[in-house]
Amino acid sequence: MQSVVQKIEDKQKKRQVVDVRPGDTVKVHQKIREGKKERIQIFEGLVIRANRKNRLTASITVRRIASGVGVEKSYLLHSPLVLKVEVVKRSKVRRNYLTYMRQRTGKSTRLSGKDFDKEAVNKIEDEEAAKEEEKLHEAAEKQHEAKAAKEAAEKAKEDAKAEAAIQAHKAAAKPKAKDTKEKSEEE
Repeated sequence: MQSVVQKIEDKQKKRQVVDVRPGDTVKVHQKIREGKKERIQIFEGLVIRANRKNRLTASITVRRIASGVGVEKSYLLHSPLVLKVEVVKRSKVRRNYLTYMRQRTGKSTRLSGKDFDKEAVNKIEDEEAAKEEEKLHEAAEKQHEAKAAKEAAEKAKEDAKAEAAIQAHKAAAKPKAKDTKEKSEEE
């Protein structure tokens, strides 16, 4: 029999989550909101910690070196902002927490690789996440199309304005030519 807390947690959980282990190199696709815009940011690095795997609060800590500085991010696996976690490489480790990697630099940070079935590990059928990602792509396409249409309308308006200016210039130039003909005939 499940407790009330577990029932509530089960409603909030994603249907499936990738089996991420310490020592894995992963790509985390995270949804970022900046004002009214949304985009997907990919953070690739080494998983140095994986906590509470079967709970709603399951999290991973991913570390990478960016411009010579170590950057760590923690992600909740069941968060709606985390769209996808992709395991790129799996390494052989004998610890659950790889915090010792923080002190290592250069070649000492290398871990020996381990063979694994990349497709089987990364295959997750989460319809909600797929729909959300599709909505983001459609919104970006619509925004791009609207911008292109707006630019085309502005260009057409500028072309019409330029054409009107040319016509006005031609109309102003024709009477002067008639005046010069009349003056030459009078003389």
